Amino acid sequence: MTPRHRLLRHLLLILAATLLAGLAAVAPATARDAHAGIPAASPATTVVGTTGTIVPGSVNRTSVNLTASYSVVLALRYGSRAFSVNSTATITNTSGGPIDRVEFNTIAARLGGMELRAVEVDGNPVARKVHDQTVIVPLGGILPAGATAKVRVQYRSTLRSSLTGSNWLFTKVNGIVDAYRWIPWVSRDTPFNRPNHGDPFVTPVSPSVKLRIETDRKLVIASTADRVKASSNGLIQWFEAKNVRDVTITAAPDYRSRSILVGSVRVRYYYRSSANAAAILDAAADAVRAYQSRLGPYPYAIFKVVQSSGGYGMESPGLIWIPYGVGSANLRYLVSHETAHQWFYGLVGNDQARQPFADEAAADFVAREITGTRRSSRCSTGLLDRTIYSYSSTCYYEIVYIQGGNLLNEARKRMGSTAFWGALRKYVADHRYGLTGTSALLHALDDATPVDLSKLFAPRFPKYY
Repeated sequence: MTPRHRLLRHLLLILAATLLAGLAAVAPATARDAHAGIPAASPATTVVGTTGTIVPGSVNRTSVNLTASYSVVLALRYGSRAFSVNSTATITNTSGGPIDRVEFNTIAARLGGMELRAVEVDGNPVARKVHDQTVIVPLGGILPAGATAKVRVQYRSTLRSSLTGSNWLFTKVNGIVDAYRWIPWVSRDTPFNRPNHGDPFVTPVSPSVKLRIETDRKLVIASTADRVKASSNGLIQWFEAKNVRDVTITAAPDYRSRSILVGSVRVRYYYRSSANAAAILDAAADAVRAYQSRLGPYPYAIFKVVQSSGGYGMESPGLIWIPYGVGSANLRYLVSHETAHQWFYGLVGNDQARQPFADEAAADFVAREITGTRRSSRCSTGLLDRTIYSYSSTCYYEIVYIQGGNLLNEARKRMGSTAFWGALRKYVADHRYGLTGTSALLHALDDATPVDLSKLFAPRFPKYY
């Protein structure tokens, strides 16, 4: 290549990077990302990208609106609590504009003493930064819209051995391994610390997740993903999931299970202690039946209810945790609330940290509707458009869950039940597998009735009205 040709090639690369940077400045996806009103590609749509298309330059931009498939190997040592992960995300840039970094969420960074072993982009080692619960991976250039790159993140960590604080999300207690948000998953930089037990997470749906789990002893593993095969000695198990926005695993050597069929959905309960087993399975089956009739079909073949090591009830796609030793008084409500998250957060995603009303108020409304447990709030009236970081520990639940659910119930009364449930069902169908937020939920209800609901909503949601 002559010096003149080299100069021309260099100028063309600079021009390409400059044009891409200009696109980033005006890309409409940037503004949508900031409000979590991000459309997701239908899981039935095949997104075609080209690998090896990172070009020189920078745009100082990332997005959660990326389509990522994950291939993950987990080495789990039940005895020592060692937890080692090697994850490769094949990421297609479906954000509508160029990006130059990817931000991955994993609470192993906060709870597991995570040690990064390797981070690569298309096989090339890159600098990386761990900020709070986020692994920030620079791509080494610009990934244009429509292009694809492979990002490998390898780490090792240790499960906690208590339930204190947030440890219950990543622990081994009462003979049970619980691991939540452990796969480095496309997200946005989000603070983990909060003054309450709100969920500091936001994740888009992945069309495909494949797991290989290697253990030091035979374990029964309940996961968001479904087991597809196991080695002859039971120490290696393979799992697959489709159209999920995170993958949880829970494991014990002596899990038992029982199940019931609800239409075409198999509801299965995994447990060590059989206390309340029949009641928990019955509550889960009733909830799935009730929500399908009101909100639309459950999206997976199996719904797993798992006795976790302790802490709090928790949701993930296709699976919920009911804590070890939970009492019977609140059991039906708890199961119903966590099951409701299969629709509000699982099917219809949102930024759970910045817009908790969209999933928690909606889930609590439908749970109390089917269990007949609606009650008044024990805190003074508060705004419902705040982040989880803005509510006190005392009043987060009372304002977002109770007051939020009661406000939705008031909307139902004003609209009429037929119009209300029709609007809620349509909202779920319209945003299936996407990321949306509080404003979309409120306007879906307001648009479905001649009654002016803005008079009801505006005082509680000044950010949107």
